[in-house]
Amino acid sequence: MTTSPQNDPAVVEAASALLTEMKGVSVSLVYAAFLTDDGFDVARLPSRVTDGPRFASMASSMQALSDAVAHELRIGGSEYLIISSLNGYVIQLRVPGSLMVLSALFDNDATVGAALALTRTYAARMTGIVGG
Repeated sequence: MTTSPQNDPAVVEAASALLTEMKGVSVSLVYAAFLTDDGFDVARLPSRVTDGPRFASMASSMQALSDAVAHELRIGGSEYLIISSLNGYVIQLRVPGSLMVLSALFDNDATVGAALALTRTYAARMTGIVGG
């Protein structure tokens, strides 16, 4: 039996360190969280923007829906999800080879391309920690 990521102290510590580093790299990053497919927080940046556990649940649902849409349309796996709004955007993608997702909220000061590249980089770094 394997330990769930949210219950593995080494994964939680590494995920927290990566999120802190990610925030240090991007002043446009407002909030970010690593979460499991089934909606549990692994680690998140402290924030007044959202209720972390509630966000994890919603974000995992969005991931499941994007995966289902990609499957239904037979276009391959869902690579990433972007929600754009007037005051910023959320970029969400799976940590390659794992059951974890990185979801990040950016303000409008960063371009979508730069935010996507940063999110991909940190998801890939998490892969090195959890395997994949």
